[in-house]
Amino acid sequence: MNIDIRKGEARDAAVISAFNTAMAFETEGKRLDAGRARDGVLRLIGEPSLGFYLVAERAGEVVACLMVTSEWSDWRNAQFWWIQSVYVKPEARRQGVFRALYESLKAMAFGDPGVCGLRLYVERENAAAQATYRALGMQEQRYFVFEELRPGVNWFAVP
Repeated sequence: MNIDIRKGEARDAAVISAFNTAMAFETEGKRLDAGRARDGVLRLIGEPSLGFYLVAERAGEVVACLMVTSEWSDWRNAQFWWIQSVYVKPEARRQGVFRALYESLKAMAFGDPGVCGLRLYVERENAAAQATYRALGMQEQRYFVFEELRPGVNWFAVP
């Protein structure tokens, strides 16, 4: 079955936020606040400087998405595109859907002289995703990700 890839639009906000909610629970056991997730999707779609979504459709149904944000590399005088919020509906997995999303994104990125590469982070325990990324040509790097969240804000719904 054909897979069509396109940029996410406001009409996709409900499905993308549902995917984000499912992915957060599936991968990290976190329950997202549905309103905050929807508002976050709509904000990114409405403010292209923040990034963009790609969605994969089969027979007119959105079955997967990913989000792209950018990081400036002064060493390279170019941007890295960060792949985030990857989700493929369970019934569409292992059917080349993510590969189609990735290859489309890679063509966009490498066709833009202002983009030097693609990056993503993955849960350490998610061996299946790591194998997928390696099979697509991505290589593990030596970096760890650290973060500190602003205190006093409940970023997630109560589990």
